[in-house]
Amino acid sequence: MVDYILLVLVGFIAGVINVVAGGGSLLTLPMLIFLGLPPNIANGTNRIAIIIQNIFAVKGFQSKGINTYPFSVYIAIPATIGAIIGAFAGVKIEGELFNKILGIIMLVIVAYMVFKPKASTKDTLERITGKHFWLSMVAFFFVGLYGGFIQAGVGFVILVLLSSINQFSLVKSNAVKVTVVLIYSLAAVAVFAYNDSINWKYGLILSVGNAAGGWVMSRWSVDKGDKFVKKVLIIMVLAMAIKLWFPDFYSILASQILDLF
Repeated sequence: MVDYILLVLVGFIAGVINVVAGGGSLLTLPMLIFLGLPPNIANGTNRIAIIIQNIFAVKGFQSKGINTYPFSVYIAIPATIGAIIGAFAGVKIEGELFNKILGIIMLVIVAYMVFKPKASTKDTLERITGKHFWLSMVAFFFVGLYGGFIQAGVGFVILVLLSSINQFSLVKSNAVKVTVVLIYSLAAVAVFAYNDSINWKYGLILSVGNAAGGWVMSRWSVDKGDKFVKKVLIIMVLAMAIKLWFPDFYSILASQILDLF
């Protein structure tokens, strides 16, 4: 019962983080491994919670009047193709070097968010046709490739792509993100299930917390607006980069704080 309560609590926090920024899987994956799942099965199990979380998040955004169709479905098609390829790799492969490379990508994203020049009024119009549409289609194939492989941190990349290529607000980018991830995750789960790499009980219990966090944050982020999302995004990207480069940093920090008491 204690394990189940931990899964729900961590799932809730991850759902909040995933919807407003990204990187919640950096909490859920270690928790699943801590509870005894092999890394590849933890990777597959985590996708169940991601799917249910994003169903609630999509409905949460829609309840606030944020509708991303049909654009989100269009870019989900190449993302799904990429996710199928990535998931077959994710069943067996996980490398420390890849985490370090991802850490560098996270820092680049922070720099982009902090130093990106403010767009003029004429540049704030959404760009979802012509070359920008096709550029998004290509970019989201690679998004799906990584998302199918390991998922953690893919939200950061999606937010940067949508805000830069398509000029979406961060709030709308989050709404598109949860829709795309929901669609391609269905294909990724099918691959993991085919390879018997899912613990369904843990996945469904974890999804209770993820779904609650996703629903709450999808509605709250719309009310708070882009400035709030940007602040949370920067904090989470930095936290994720530190975790990727220095895996023991937070455990050492926690032990030192406890020693003070």
